[in-house]
Amino acid sequence: MSQSNDLQQQSSAVDPPPFDPIEPSTPVSYPIKTLEELESQAYFDSFHYPFNISSVSLPSSALYLPNRPRLLVCHDMQGGYGDDKWVQGGSNPEAYVIWHWYLIDVFVYFSHYLVSLPPPCWTNTAHRHGVKVLGTFLTEWDEGGLICNKLLETEESARMYAKRLVELAVALGFDGWLINMEINLEVEQISNLKEFVSHLTQTMHSSLPGSLVIWYDAITIDGKLKWQNQLNEKNKPFFDICDGIFVNYTWKRNYPELSAAVAGDRKFDVYMGIDVFGRNTYGGGQWNTNVALEVLKNDNVSAAIFAPGWLYETQQLPDFWTAQNRWWTLVEKSWGLVNKYPKTLPFYSNFDQGHGYHISVEGQQVMETSWNNMSCQGLQPFLESIDGPTPETIQVLVDVKEASYNGGGNITFKGFLEDSAVFTTRLFLAELPLGNQPLHLTYSVKSDGDSQLGLSLQFSSTNGERTSVLTASGDMYKFPSKFSKVIMAHPVRKPEMDPGWVVYEGRIEMNECILTEIHAVCYKLKPKNGELRSEHKIDGHHAKFFSTLGHVAIKNSEGNFCMPPSSLWLVEGQNIKISSDSQGSKIVSVKIIWKLKDGNDFMFPSYNIYVVKLAKQVEGNPGTSVKGVYNYLGVTQVTAFYVSDLSVPSGTCSLKFIIQACDFDGACQKLDDSPYFQLDIEGQ
Repeated sequence: MSQSNDLQQQSSAVDPPPFDPIEPSTPVSYPIKTLEELESQAYFDSFHYPFNISSVSLPSSALYLPNRPRLLVCHDMQGGYGDDKWVQGGSNPEAYVIWHWYLIDVFVYFSHYLVSLPPPCWTNTAHRHGVKVLGTFLTEWDEGGLICNKLLETEESARMYAKRLVELAVALGFDGWLINMEINLEVEQISNLKEFVSHLTQTMHSSLPGSLVIWYDAITIDGKLKWQNQLNEKNKPFFDICDGIFVNYTWKRNYPELSAAVAGDRKFDVYMGIDVFGRNTYGGGQWNTNVALEVLKNDNVSAAIFAPGWLYETQQLPDFWTAQNRWWTLVEKSWGLVNKYPKTLPFYSNFDQGHGYHISVEGQQVMETSWNNMSCQGLQPFLESIDGPTPETIQVLVDVKEASYNGGGNITFKGFLEDSAVFTTRLFLAELPLGNQPLHLTYSVKSDGDSQLGLSLQFSSTNGERTSVLTASGDMYKFPSKFSKVIMAHPVRKPEMDPGWVVYEGRIEMNECILTEIHAVCYKLKPKNGELRSEHKIDGHHAKFFSTLGHVAIKNSEGNFCMPPSSLWLVEGQNIKISSDSQGSKIVSVKIIWKLKDGNDFMFPSYNIYVVKLAKQVEGNPGTSVKGVYNYLGVTQVTAFYVSDLSVPSGTCSLKFIIQACDFDGACQKLDDSPYFQLDIEGQ
């Protein structure tokens, strides 16, 4: 296995040619900029459209918003469509991402274009965490006025454009729209504007149950662009015909309470804005965003945080990772958790944040190159130290630089631990009702010396009795007093894994209980007589404990799902382009698509794509290939992948593109059994 040096690079010193969405090229996300483009449905003819369909559905438990104050986050950063536009992934290991999804109910993708379509990486990741995703329809400035003259020309035109927005949301798999009309209108146009909002809301609801249309507090019922900063008689007519209002962020102290009174039993549909940049926002935003949140929480209305990318754009110290964790911790203290997971089985997390410096597949590193792709983000942990001799004993962090088991991340535990001590830290808060089937737990660990890592699962019975079950290996003598049950985890060492990784398997029976928490447990092996302790160096200093957790998987059945063999797939190459360079190498671009022969439209969560560059058969040894090495090209969440400008050395006669399906529990199909597309390039 080796990594490819042909990874698609998105930066160039030469200005690219004008973007033509019809022409095959590296798949990107992009907005719709004109009303004509929206009306013509030209987006669906784009080469990029099938790549932009989100693959992760919203869980059924998150279909409808809870009856409580909610937290909406509106992402507005550097004009939008930055590192997140590269659908198959970019090359920035420090790209902006969000990982505190358990604090968010609704995510809005905002940019200053007419129609902002959320890149699928946001929809995939948000849905995975139970968060709804909205696009934005925006009219502003003089151009926005001209657009509205056509949009609102007749009742029929208003309904037609509303239908076009519904078609986009349904086809791309996101959950609705934020409507922001920042223009002045003639009062005669307001009735058609109301028809546009009403028809959009009703059609979204009938086409996509649980969808949302939210109105932004800008234009009034009189046609004036005049932000009210509260819900009142000037904007309530729009609120009454959609699912909520995003109130402008320059409100005064008593406005949330006044707005709640106007909303009546719909007060949770009032989202009071908070600008994180602090532009005349209550409390000042920035590191005081929690000041406004506490007011809104006390007044029992919802909140809309605008532009949390402030942390990234302003390069808050000491670094983005630390600043982001600190800032969202303030949000958590003021607002509280709004989501828990897992709620269903199978459950799987590889702790990938969607960016990093390498990628592994089942314990084997396949790429050592900087990358970003937030569609790859796994379920993010609720990290919090809850036990130990001192809070600073073990540092716990999601790490994108240490070795990973699957993807590009892990949880690293490093620090100092006494021989007899046990340190635990929370990983997940769950709401998972169990039936009568046992749980099958799998997790991967890479430890130094005598450092060991186990998992503790917390259960609650129907009568409220709490039980903690530890799965660990070795030195079981130190645990019985600390946990209700201790179960031996059995190590499994696979030959293809990189040195150091061990997969542990355990079986837990807790019938008719609810899984409520998952914890990591750090401990040390008892040294054998005369054996010296080994120590791992951290930042140049000797540490007594170092371990990484690569993944956690829980399911209610043993064994893996039987992957369909290569013979059951149809794989096709399209848009094939082959050229030569001055050194005699070939440059190949091709779109690869695949589906099951029986017509079943089942999709795996992701597919790893590899290429084998096959040379001519060696003389006297038929069937042998010189360059038969698996080169990792990338990953996709849809049943298509575009290979762009792949460099192929002279002497290569064909390319074998392999599609490796990955299941919901993280298991991947064997490469020898995977479907493939073979492209002969000799003589081309």
